[in-house]
Amino acid sequence: MSSLTPLSSIAARSDSLGCSTRSLGQSQELQGSEFSFYRKRVDGQELSQVHTPPSDRGFLVGISMAPQHRRSIFRGSQAARFDFGAGAVYTRDFSEEYRADLQGPFDFLLMELPLSWFHTASDELRAGQRRVTGLATVTGQSDLILAHLACALAPALAQPRPDSLLFVDQLGVAIGTHLLRRYGGASAPSSQTVRLSRLHEERAKQMLLQKGRGNVSIPEIARECNMSASYFLRAFKASTGHTPHQWLLVQRVETARHYLRQTELSLAEIALACDFCDQSHFSRVFTQVAGTTPGAWRRSQR
Repeated sequence: MSSLTPLSSIAARSDSLGCSTRSLGQSQELQGSEFSFYRKRVDGQELSQVHTPPSDRGFLVGISMAPQHRRSIFRGSQAARFDFGAGAVYTRDFSEEYRADLQGPFDFLLMELPLSWFHTASDELRAGQRRVTGLATVTGQSDLILAHLACALAPALAQPRPDSLLFVDQLGVAIGTHLLRRYGGASAPSSQTVRLSRLHEERAKQMLLQKGRGNVSIPEIARECNMSASYFLRAFKASTGHTPHQWLLVQRVETARHYLRQTELSLAEIALACDFCDQSHFSRVFTQVAGTTPGAWRRSQR
């Protein structure tokens, strides 16, 4: 069994999640409207340790992005060993002390869910008449849905953009909803198709267009429509055929088409005028939506 390092010594050289700052080869952080996201990686083979004292921070969920990680988790002086493959997850309740020896390299994408989020979770995700207040403890369990969502989120952590908040919020809601259903005992929402009222749809679109570069949050729009974030996302997609982030990109591409057809502005100037981060971002999104590059589309109109 591993020997225990004094807790004061571990805390003195640890980050906010209890990871050894000396051992980390990668440490990324991204703050969404409701959740905090992290990417933590250790490349070396040496033993590292994690310790977090009890707190009221809520819950932490980790998704392994690489295979063959092993850790020993301590409860008192006893330790249990767990193996993680790619896509394996764990949950931690911050109200409980957490101490673990991490053996060899690892790569985790993590999401912190504050207690306030559980308090305001949608009624549609209740477990019967009981409001969900937390997550069951799991360690090393495979979860293909979380693995897929983590892979979609990873590029936003690696290269945060000014317009990434909307996309990050959407993924955060999807991850949070999945966690409540699978590990919180919440029931799935009704299979009945839900749509926005005409007034709410117009208001949501107006807010998306008014907030340049996507810096409007999903919870903000949902509150304006008097509904939960998860309900709003379902209703918006049913009403428009797109997620809010996708819909906003389509509108920007439509505006860009006007500039390409009616002006002699350069692609870089059009990218700026249409609130894309840069010309590369503009070209990539335009190609995804229109099926061809902006330059090729402009030439086809002449």
